[in-house]
Amino acid sequence: MSAIRLLVLGAVRMHGRAHGYQVRNDLEYWGAHEWSNAKPGSIYHALKQMAKQGLLLAHETAPSTAGGPPRTEYEVTDEGLDEYRTLLRDAVRSYDRNLDVLSAAVGFIVDLPREEAVALLKERIEGIREWREAVTEYYTPAEGPASLGHIGEIMNLWVHSADSGAEWTRGLIARIEGGAYTFAGEGEPFVGVLAEGVENPYATGVPDPGDLD
Repeated sequence: MSAIRLLVLGAVRMHGRAHGYQVRNDLEYWGAHEWSNAKPGSIYHALKQMAKQGLLLAHETAPSTAGGPPRTEYEVTDEGLDEYRTLLRDAVRSYDRNLDVLSAAVGFIVDLPREEAVALLKERIEGIREWREAVTEYYTPAEGPASLGHIGEIMNLWVHSADSGAEWTRGLIARIEGGAYTFAGEGEPFVGVLAEGVENPYATGVPDPGDLD
């Protein structure tokens, strides 16, 4: 799974309707340009491609009263909403996703009901446990990874990554079950999303041709 698809669908959904620059601005505010492939070219390409696929509906808008250029605004279709929810749930529950995909899922996890988010995270922990049991049965010698030469450090890295991932997931579950954050059905879930017209202190400031679309 590519993180860009989930990020773009989720960012459009947060606004209801959004033009490309709003999506880019939100994702840069989240730092997604640093930890994912959510660069301007990828964002604008994803918007156009998902509009062609019927996941987004493109609206041509009139020039703004302030004299700005007309922009294309996008809205998530019913098919796009199904795709977004499928991607989100899969990214939350799966233990073997890349960190950028998991990061995108964490950004939108509050779009799920609290109980469902916890259940999916528990599935993730179970997947980690099953994977760890399977690989350590064969690849972790009692005398330590060095007995396999430096190649033993490969599995050592993966096991430590799994352990830290499980620990982080258990901590997140505890915070969610303790009442942290606002989830779907409890009020307005999204915080840390820029309001229209508010300057983004984390923007790259690098212009892109797609910013004017």
